[in-house]
Amino acid sequence: MSFWEKRNVLVTGASGFVGTHMVRFLRDHGAIVSAPSHSQYDLVHEEQIVQMYDSLPDQEMVIHLAARVGGIGANSAHPGSFFYDNVMMGVQLLHHAYLRGIPKFVALGTVCAYPKFTPIPFTEADLWSGYPEETNAPYGLAKKMLLVQSESYREEYGYNSIFLMPVNLYGPGDNFDPATSHVIPALIKKCLDAVELGAAEIVVWGDGSPTREFLFVDDAVNGIALAAQRYDKSLPVNLGSGSAISIRELAEMVAAATDFHGRIAWDTSKPNGQPRRLLDVSRADAEFGFRSRTTFEQGLRATVDWYRDQRAGIVR
Repeated sequence: MSFWEKRNVLVTGASGFVGTHMVRFLRDHGAIVSAPSHSQYDLVHEEQIVQMYDSLPDQEMVIHLAARVGGIGANSAHPGSFFYDNVMMGVQLLHHAYLRGIPKFVALGTVCAYPKFTPIPFTEADLWSGYPEETNAPYGLAKKMLLVQSESYREEYGYNSIFLMPVNLYGPGDNFDPATSHVIPALIKKCLDAVELGAAEIVVWGDGSPTREFLFVDDAVNGIALAAQRYDKSLPVNLGSGSAISIRELAEMVAAATDFHGRIAWDTSKPNGQPRRLLDVSRADAEFGFRSRTTFEQGLRATVDWYRDQRAGIVR
């Protein structure tokens, strides 16, 4: 019998990008998954969190994936609500899981919690060495409060919660809304729109110099599952692929993958975001045996193919 067989697991954010993949993985491995939707419970409000937990007794684990997320534009436009919504969801969900004696709480943090100027590669020990990049600091700090809570509750109450920090995730099912999407789906949509319209160029924010590390969503789900199964400490753990590319290189790869042959124009009046991102992923390997398995070329192709199918009305 596998670890997950007949295990009662509550997944928040189950209808989101990572959540849909997580729920599928858990059910494929025999778990009994509770996946309440945002329309059922708004997890920013404590009374609705209590109602949710009341309706789902006998949970053995909470995997907290619900979040208010977006790219640089969305973070810059909504710093207050990004901070409030994320901190209120996380703090109250973990607190009531502890009060109810749910054996384990798995919290998903973010690479945005790291200081703006962090030495490459980012090690977990660097997490408190400075202030995050300004455009996403409210979101990153709200998520980092879950780490403080996790460590504090373990120290005072002996509560078993863990905190994972993934890099930028991507893959089939990602958010392609230009108002809130991250860089990979935003670029894919820009390029495919340009191909359809016969446009001669696309415009990309910044100057293309920042570097980013990306993790394919199926690899991220595998890492979360391995940590949930094998890791029982409150020390934060990076989840990443261990390699990075520049935004300029990324734009060129997306253009090639989408058959866009026009000009890529860089709007340097827009922010670059954090200058560099690359995680040290040795702790995840040492503690619970996680290594990413999907190359960026494979993951990008799968993402482009999935989005092309969606635009064509093809459901696989």
